Amino acid sequence: MKGLTKFLDSFGAILLAIIWVAPLLFAFWAATHSTSDAVNLKLFSPWTFDNFRVAWAGAPWLQYFVNTFLLVTVILVGQFILTTLAGFAFAQMDFPGKDFVFILVLMQLFILPEVLIVENYAMVSRLGLFDSILGVGMPYMASAFGIFLMRQSFKSVPIELHEAARIEGCGLLGILWRVYVPLAKPTYIAYGLVSVSTHWNNFLWPLIVTNSPDTRPLTVGLSIFGAPENGVDISIISAATMMSIAPLLIAFLIFQRQFVQAFLRAGIK
Repeated sequence: MKGLTKFLDSFGAILLAIIWVAPLLFAFWAATHSTSDAVNLKLFSPWTFDNFRVAWAGAPWLQYFVNTFLLVTVILVGQFILTTLAGFAFAQMDFPGKDFVFILVLMQLFILPEVLIVENYAMVSRLGLFDSILGVGMPYMASAFGIFLMRQSFKSVPIELHEAARIEGCGLLGILWRVYVPLAKPTYIAYGLVSVSTHWNNFLWPLIVTNSPDTRPLTVGLSIFGAPENGVDISIISAATMMSIAPLLIAFLIFQRQFVQAFLRAGIK
């Protein structure tokens, strides 16, 4: 019975993996074959990389890559700063209404980002940040999920280290920088991976708040490139899709062990 259970678990895991990776494999197949061969699944048809050349020439992909890299960097830096300060305050400082404020922060987790699009749009417009990288990234910098993770990580730091740093003459920011931040490195890695992958693939908000190729990220550029009015060619669109996801895919394949270990050490289940 135990052997049967183990077999079913393994079979189920393999089946789910195949289902999950099947669209990616088909996209790669279509990107490396002509449209007719891709649609008809001609297994012995010749491979070609002309689709990538045509796709690259069809849109300012380099600008889209730069915009996306700047966007995820700006968001991640802002999140690290804000979540570190807020997490430290909720973990180690006492102030009136701390628990109530923390509950209010956690309530953000129950609000879908799409619900706030109208208000975020109005705020970004009032700040004069419409159609800018900072305007796209600003609504995501104060992350309730990140604050919760940092609070939990900082609360696990032994109080003796905090007191020892205080005796040595460190102020609050010095204690935070020299004691808490180094010990929370696994949490930063895990959260950084989540943040980068999430905002690399974010689509709806950047679509609304950007109007020019100078600020559009990859997801918006890909949607415009694959729009029906531009002509639908599954091989060309698949090639563009593979180019868009290639950096994340390569990074995951290279750092998959660190990816999993960081989540385990950070206690994300």
